[in-house]
Amino acid sequence: MKPSFLLLAGIILTTSTLNAQQSDEQLRQKADKIAHKYILTDGHVDLPYRLKIKNFRLEREYLGIPISTKDGDFDYERAKKGGLSVPFMSIYIPSSYQETGGAKQLADSLITMVKGIAKAHPDKFAVVTTPQQADANFKKGIISFPMGMENGAPLLQLSDVAYFRQKGISYVTLTHAKDNHICDSSYDTTYTHKGLSAYGKDVIKEMNRVGIMVDVSHISDDSFYQAVELSTVPVIASHSSCRHFTPTFKRNMSDDMIKVMAKKGGVIQINFGSSFLDENYRNQVQVLQEKFGKMLKEKGLKYGAPAAEEFLKQYQKENPVLFADVETVADHIDHVVKLTGNTQHVGIGSDYDGVGDSLPTGLKDVSQYPNLIYVLLKRGYSEDDIANIMYRNVWRVWKQTIANAKI
Repeated sequence: MKPSFLLLAGIILTTSTLNAQQSDEQLRQKADKIAHKYILTDGHVDLPYRLKIKNFRLEREYLGIPISTKDGDFDYERAKKGGLSVPFMSIYIPSSYQETGGAKQLADSLITMVKGIAKAHPDKFAVVTTPQQADANFKKGIISFPMGMENGAPLLQLSDVAYFRQKGISYVTLTHAKDNHICDSSYDTTYTHKGLSAYGKDVIKEMNRVGIMVDVSHISDDSFYQAVELSTVPVIASHSSCRHFTPTFKRNMSDDMIKVMAKKGGVIQINFGSSFLDENYRNQVQVLQEKFGKMLKEKGLKYGAPAAEEFLKQYQKENPVLFADVETVADHIDHVVKLTGNTQHVGIGSDYDGVGDSLPTGLKDVSQYPNLIYVLLKRGYSEDDIANIMYRNVWRVWKQTIANAKI
């Protein structure tokens, strides 16, 4: 679909002119309308693990979570306000489980939790495994829960790939913070496999066979290039941003990676964490963390101890950092559009409930997506452009992955 503006040439077309003629209030109303008119999918919401560490028990519904709560970044009421209709629930497996064992059991328990939430509130939520199911739920006003496994650690043998597809998994992030048996991580410096392992190559082939999207967030650059080359369908980055703005942060994607992924039809879904968006924020945090560490040592305190936690709260209050903002998120979207020449290879992957209090101003929880749409309208994006970003791009990859499956 043709974009409404050409960033490379700096040409402002009709849509931008029309948007400029509208008042600020009219644009905000239009943004809210668009947020609810189209499906809005978010590639990565860490609600399940947040509930797990809160000792969530479905029978108690944990004080109303996830219907209405002030805790965390997601609940039903805020999601409806923001227009969020298809959040991918992250089945997050910490890298520590690669050493201790129990990764598969944790994945099963989190999947059971997500299904249990939907079963307890069938008028509000439903688990889905295809975009067509999500389309049908959207028409009914029901929020869909597709699931993505963050870290392939539970894929202990090749048959586990089909097992988790049958359990409802629609994408797998190949690894997380450490190299695993599938591939190397962007956070690790061990370079265990120099990319994909032999088993990892088989896993990608099996993911293609059973219809699970390949998620390249978190993986090393070598792993990325090998995965994109090997996969017979486009890949996604479910929650990554542009390394152009954070040159020291290898977890984000370089310009070349974005162009290579787009050439094969893939999609990068922009992460909202300030450390993913802004190098200045990263520098601020690093300086403050180093200073805090020295102060803890002087006081004889250890990280995680109750006294250290209280000291941390006071320290953060006295040393505020300047967060990224909604405009910065739009900058990342603009950059992908500029690199790829259209709006077909970028989406939203907020990492809500996964990046703590580092969320940007204007996008602090799932009620605030219209703020981003408003900024995109101001910058000249058409309604079609925005619908691409909201869901159509991810739908294309998801549908192609399922259509390509051999089972």
